[in-house]
Amino acid sequence: MINKIKELEKLSRLLDPKESIREQWNAEVLEYSNTFINNLDTSKAFIQSKENGKAIYNLDIEEQAVELTSLLDSTTKNIDGVGINPASGGHMGYIPGGGLYPSALGDYMAAISNRYAGVFYAAPGAVRLENMIIKWMCRLMGYPTTAFGNLTSGGSIANLMALVTAREAYNLKARDFEKSVIYLTKQAHHSILKAIRISGLSEAQLRYIPLDNNLKLSAEHLETAIIEDKEKGLIPFYINASFGTTNTGTIDPLEAIAEIAKKHKLWFHVDGAYGGFFKLVKKLDSKFKGITEADSITLDPHKTLFLPYGTGAVLIKDKENLLKAYHCLADYMQDTVGKEDEISPADISAEQTKHFRGMRMWLPLKLFGLKPFRAALEEKLNLTTYFYDEIQKLPGFEVGPEPELSVAIFRYVPKDGDANVFNRELIEAIQTDGRIFLSSTNINNVFWIRIAIVQFRTHLEQIDLLLDIIKKYIDDTSTELN
Repeated sequence: MINKIKELEKLSRLLDPKESIREQWNAEVLEYSNTFINNLDTSKAFIQSKENGKAIYNLDIEEQAVELTSLLDSTTKNIDGVGINPASGGHMGYIPGGGLYPSALGDYMAAISNRYAGVFYAAPGAVRLENMIIKWMCRLMGYPTTAFGNLTSGGSIANLMALVTAREAYNLKARDFEKSVIYLTKQAHHSILKAIRISGLSEAQLRYIPLDNNLKLSAEHLETAIIEDKEKGLIPFYINASFGTTNTGTIDPLEAIAEIAKKHKLWFHVDGAYGGFFKLVKKLDSKFKGITEADSITLDPHKTLFLPYGTGAVLIKDKENLLKAYHCLADYMQDTVGKEDEISPADISAEQTKHFRGMRMWLPLKLFGLKPFRAALEEKLNLTTYFYDEIQKLPGFEVGPEPELSVAIFRYVPKDGDANVFNRELIEAIQTDGRIFLSSTNINNVFWIRIAIVQFRTHLEQIDLLLDIIKKYIDDTSTELN
């Protein structure tokens, strides 16, 4: 038995490489990282490919080890070399993510130490750091000291957590679900519908509130619907409002919705996954009126704080509601009980074991300070306004509502032919060019092209390049038709 153990030990120690090997790997990964970043100015934002990285299948999991050099080479060709490049300043489709360099260092440190950040007893410093970040976000949103929250993998899980917390706060049981009513609009993010399904509320009544002319939730129609549902003996309990819809960046009338929610005693949730961190821009303060009255808020640091994907947050105005929804004890965790100076993330979320996400957020915020974040967000607002104004100067183009944040929609209306078909071909041409990536949407059966300026590397030169690409396509198309 001893010989067998020693034999296995010799092999298992390969999992703990010596310093010389670590230094070699570090050097190769650092070279890969620097090459990737240094080439971003000349790299495409979108690369179409027939193979779409199929060669990665040649590196399936096997018994034998493979040299890092070949793995990095395959990564460059089969992962970085196809599809959307989220790190590119030309990525203006969907809601782009970020990828700040210090966040990668934070993830590296968190993975090396592998702190178990789920329970205070196990990693008190890590839990304090994450709780400190949560408290900062609560203060940023104007929440009271009773508020708390959780770092999630993104807005989808944050929206789910908010809905489950509301369900438990209102003591809804399965017998109540058919009579429960959730209020939202057709512009609500589809993760809300996923959350309804996952939380067991599929049988609840969904009330889609009409939009006004600016694609905002109509507060008047909302209150009318609530009153009518109460008269029918239903249980109105949840309002979902958006601070920056994905389609158009529209902000719902939070102040009016907050008054209605308070009057009729409904849970008021604000999905600010995209727009929430624009709170850092002082000139937008008026647009945030009413958000302090929300019972819950979703934020996505991997959007407008430019962090890597996998960084979301949910804030709950009353932390007791979080504990009621998620706190649970286990016999094997008895050593941790009574030794907490702080709320443990595991006590207020569905996760027990969790990645130490806080380091990827804390490190860049401290290394850069808030000033460049504020500047970058205001720059994106101004770039969006600039594009919105410039595209209207081109004959044949029309635009959607004036952008409130950094998303705008536009389309070309040809003198002859189907406008939807033309704009579908225009977006395909932009994507085929690849230097800029935009996406599209459909609103009331009208095909619109979206521009979402969120990537921290997007600057004036990328916007001007996009305008040039569009102008050239229109000119070439007009020449062909003539």
